[in-house]
Parts: sequence; structure tokens; C-alpha cells
Amino acid sequence: MTRPLQPQPGSIGQGPARAGAAPANKGAARTAARAAARAALAAHPPPGTRHQVHECVGCGQRQIVPTLDPGMRARCVRCGTTLRRRASGGLDRPLALYFASLVLFAVVWLGMLMRVSTAGIVHDTTLISGPLELVHQGLWPLALAVGFTSALAPLAKFLGMIYVLGALRLGVRAPAMAPVFLFARKMSIWAMMEVLLLGVFVAFTKLGDLVTMQVGPAVYALGLLTVVALWADVALDREAVWQGIERLGATWGEVPEEDPPGLDPDAIACEGCGLLSVPHEEHGQCPRCGSHLHVRKPNSLGRTWAFVIAGAILYIPANYYPVLTVVQSGAGAPSTILGGVEELVDSRMYPLALLVFFASILVPIFKLIGLAIMLMATMLVTTEARASFLLRQRTVLYFIVAWIGRWSMVDIFMESLLGALVQFGAIATIQPGIGAVAFCAVVLLTILAAEFFDPRLMWDAAGRNGARFLPEPRQPGPAVQGPVSLRSVR
Repeated sequence: MTRPLQPQPGSIGQGPARAGAAPANKGAARTAARAAARAALAAHPPPGTRHQVHECVGCGQRQIVPTLDPGMRARCVRCGTTLRRRASGGLDRPLALYFASLVLFAVVWLGMLMRVSTAGIVHDTTLISGPLELVHQGLWPLALAVGFTSALAPLAKFLGMIYVLGALRLGVRAPAMAPVFLFARKMSIWAMMEVLLLGVFVAFTKLGDLVTMQVGPAVYALGLLTVVALWADVALDREAVWQGIERLGATWGEVPEEDPPGLDPDAIACEGCGLLSVPHEEHGQCPRCGSHLHVRKPNSLGRTWAFVIAGAILYIPANYYPVLTVVQSGAGAPSTILGGVEELVDSRMYPLALLVFFASILVPIFKLIGLAIMLMATMLVTTEARASFLLRQRTVLYFIVAWIGRWSMVDIFMESLLGALVQFGAIATIQPGIGAVAFCAVVLLTILAAEFFDPRLMWDAAGRNGARFLPEPRQPGPAVQGPVSLRSVR
């Protein structure tokens, strides 16, 4: 069911007022913008009691969003990016789910993962055995990456969420609630338990002909943890948490009391919590979460190019040098990523070969090419008409690139597990190679590249958000205005 709002003459558009209509006095301009928005709300009252102005993270369009009913979401009228999603169940459900995730996380890391045996030798392993074996073999950078993405980041996320949601549930103003919640949200990018589960499945399938295996309780706990953690993320209403922090007075500073907030045309959207506010003259930080306010991500294009170029350079040794060496009865040879795919094809493991080929070869190339296309379309296109080509599709491409990159870590997790599981001396041994370190660096660099890229710059280059946000001086374009559409979540 879709319920779009009617076009509002006072909707908030990105950028300065149109030429010829802006008051000379800056204070008068702010007052006029606020009055126009309030008049539009009075003329077309949307459902809900409290309204907010949101700046779309995909295109930069500012739109008035009402309070949503449970199970509804508001999408940007221009690019379709979700502006606000109100989950059902309040804050009690995600609190219980994150607590359950923490308990399952302890079982995953403390319980037995697998029991492998060959030639009468039995070897029990836990999840921590993988990083420890990597350190033993001198691949400590790979051990750090595996330990951070599979242990430290998920643990920090679960503990942070429980800390903040528990305080909100008890109505207690706990210290540093805003920065803790912001930190927990950032750790979600690096918490890769679902990718780890896929890596365990790949390792189990690949070892079927080499050793005898018995699955331990940690594997079942990992599967359940993946489902519960995903359910917790879906059940979490981030904006409701931020509003709860505001009600407890646990914000970094004093949040302006406006309804809707963010009416000031000089307001800047916070990259951390999404609040629109005018930067303070002294510190320039978000009053809600304390993040530094920037009109766009600082030096977004330069940093993204640096990570993309570094990832492209490292992709060569990642595919040239061996990522794995399997030695059985004293015989064996190093294997590259593509060589591993060929071995799986020769063993008639076609689904597994397709999975490894997709995650380890196609996804990194797709991310590097996709980011390069978005960067060139933003920086090198000289006319606004050309910069507008497939603009909405490129925005969708960005979110796909940002989401899919983490799945390339499945190869790294698999190699870490294989190295820990198969250590039987001269009988059978598996050792990760230096190519795995280069490939892991490619995966992490492309994730950072996607995080530093600001998709709003593509719309700025097309003149859709006003002249002051353009990466290069260009003729001002009109401020695009429009309503927000509300769609129920099915």
C-alpha cells in the first residue's frame, strides 16, 4: 500500500534559494524558509504527530517526513533511497535479540567448531584456532583482519547495542550513550558473522575428500547467531533510538527544539545520526551525536580514488601469488584463486566453484569498476546533462557496491579455517599463502572506498542540489523540490 503526499510548495529543497527570490538578509531568509515549510505542513498535514526534515543519503534531497506507523517506511521521492523505516515491536525486541546474539556469540567462540581426523589422528578446533594458526605461520596481518571482522567488531556491536537499548528500556541516562550507539552502528559495517558462516560451509565442503569431519556445537550456534543478529538489525529502529537518547538528555549537546527540526536552510545533515542542524560557530559538531558536520564527506573523491587505485594494484599480486598450499602425503603444490576454482571444477564441485569464482574474482572487479565509473562520472563529465545520465541507476549501483563487498571475505575465512583444521604433519597440511594477504587487503580497501564515497556528489555534479555543493565550479542548477512517498513494508 502506497500513500504519497501531495506536492508541497514549501517542501525543503537542497541548496540555496532560487535566484531572484532570496531575501537579502540572511536572518530573513531563514525565517522565510521556516514559515514556508510550516505553511506547507498546515496545508497538507501528513499522518503522524511529529515531522522531521531528512536529507537523503543517496541524492541530497531534503524532504519532510512525518511520524510513521509501525511497519512503514519513507522513501526518497527522487532516488528511492529509504529515508526512515519504523520497525514494529519498539525497543524491547531488538534488545532481547542482541542479548541472545551475545550469548550465541560466546558459544561460537568458546565451543568446538569441528573435529577432524585422518590416519587415526584426531584434531579438535575452535574458531580462535584460525587466527592463532595464521600468527604461527607469520601471516599476522591476515590474523588481525580475521579476528577483527569475526570477533572484535561483532562483540563491540552487540555490547554497544545492549548498553544503549538497556539504558533506554530502564529510562536511565547512561554515560556516553550517543557516541556508544554511533560506534556500535559503525561496527556493523565490519561485523561479518554471516560471511563467516558461509566460509565455514565452503571449508566443510572442500575438506570432504581429504579428512573425516564432525561438526561441533559452535557451527550450529553460528548458524543461529546469523539469523538472530540479522533479525535484530531489522527490528532496530535507529531513529527511535536517537529520539530516545534525546528524551533522556543524553545527547552530545543541546538539540534545537523545532518541529519539524532542520528547517534552517543553512542546516547540515550529520553523517553519523542524520540530524539536520546548523553548525556551532566554535566546534561545528552535531548536537545529537557529536560528529563533526560536513556538507559532504571530506575529500570524498580523492580518498575514494586512493583506495580504488590501491585495491586495483593489490589485485594483481592477489591473483598471481598462491593463496593456499595443500600438502598430502608429502606431495602438493601452491594454488592461486583461479587455480582453486579450476580444482573445484575438476572435482565436479560446480556450485562451490561458482560461489568462489563469484566472491573472489567477480565481486572485487565489479566493485573496482563500479566505483571508478561513479568517480569518473562525477569528476570528468563537463556538462550537467551528461552528469545526469543514468543518475538514479548509478545511485542504486553505489548501494549495491557498498553491500556486496563484504562477501569477498568468504575466501579469507575459508583459508583461515582450512589452515587451522588440517595440520597433520607429513600426512596432510594446508597453509595459507601470501596471496591471501594481498586479497584480504583488496577486500578491505574496496569496503573503505565505498564508505568514503559520497553518492550525493553525483547529484551535485548534475546540478540537482544547488551550486554551493558542486565538486567543481559550474553554472548553478535549480533546487529540486518534491514530496516524500510512504510505503508499507510487506
